[in-house]
Amino acid sequence: MVPTEYYVGLSAILFALGSVGVLTRRSAIMLFLSVELMLNAANLAMVAFARGWAASGSLTALEGQTAVFIVLAIAAAEVAVGLGILVAIFRNRVSTNVDDLAEVRWHSLALS
Repeated sequence: MVPTEYYVGLSAILFALGSVGVLTRRSAIMLFLSVELMLNAANLAMVAFARGWAASGSLTALEGQTAVFIVLAIAAAEVAVGLGILVAIFRNRVSTNVDDLAEVRWHSLALS
């Protein structure tokens, strides 16, 4: 059996990679992918801890899997809405660059 610490270490590495992606990327699609990587890293940690609790005989071991299911459902909804917004913006701006999207917000505020 693989120790829980290995799963948590892998989760920390994945979360760090996702954080670097959010901080360095300018494409909105890459930002979404990085956020999804961070969510999956958190899910991996929750499942690893739930597995450890189940091995120790805890009756609340399924709470980790339940939380992961909820997080995955929310992440799927976030991706569906976010990609719909990106497609609508791409049709008008022909770019998914986050810096260009900030300009759209400024012009809409200046006009109103």
